[in-house]
Formats: sequence, structure tokens, C-alpha cells
Amino acid sequence: MTTVFVPMTFRRIGGRKRIVLPDGSLYNPETRVPVDSPIVRSLARAFRWRRMLESGRHVSINELAKAERVDRAFVSRVLRLTLLAPDIVEAILAGRQPEKLTVRALLEPFPADWAEQRRVFLESNHAA
Repeated sequence: MTTVFVPMTFRRIGGRKRIVLPDGSLYNPETRVPVDSPIVRSLARAFRWRRMLESGRHVSINELAKAERVDRAFVSRVLRLTLLAPDIVEAILAGRQPEKLTVRALLEPFPADWAEQRRVFLESNHAA
């Protein structure tokens, strides 16, 4: 099993959640490349849920879904985002993903093989 770590944390500042970058600085959207917030939030949720399962906080997807008040199938689809190739995750976090790479596209079944993911999600000749 391969583990991918996305170095991203959140901190509540002034009543709003802010992204804390690996160097400890706060993400400032005015000085950074704009990112697709829904897709970044989905990635963050996927990795948070995976940590909850791995740590034993929740022992099953069913228990996690109940605690999060969402459908079990939705949890399963979101958790698959943790299987994305590291360079695809990096492109999303940097806002460099192709327009066709949306939350909707990512919640559909996709290949586990990273090379195949790159072909499906990053090559410009593929229709989403």
C-alpha cells in the first residue's frame, strides 16, 4: 500500500477556517494562484476521513458516514480521492488542474493506476 501525505492543515482565525501551509505561513489567496475551493475541500475531507479511519476514531465507513451525517456511498467515493497520484493532488492544490478535473469528475470511478489517472485526468485530448 502506498501512502500519500498532503501537508495541509486548517486553523480557525477570526471565525473562518484558514489553510496553514507546510512552512507554517497562512495561505493568502491574494498572493497565490487561485484554486478551485470545492475540489480542495473535497481532497481535504478525503484525507481527514482517512485519518479518522486509520486512527481508529471510526472503525468503519458506515460509522464514519453516520458521524458525518452523510451517505455511506458518498464517503466511499470521497475516500477514493486519497488514491490520486501525488502530482494530480499537487496540481489541484496549486490550482493547475485542467478545467475538466472537477469534483463531479473525481467522484466518478477512476483507475487506481497513477499513470492511467494522468492519462484520464491530465491529458488534454480526453473528454470528461
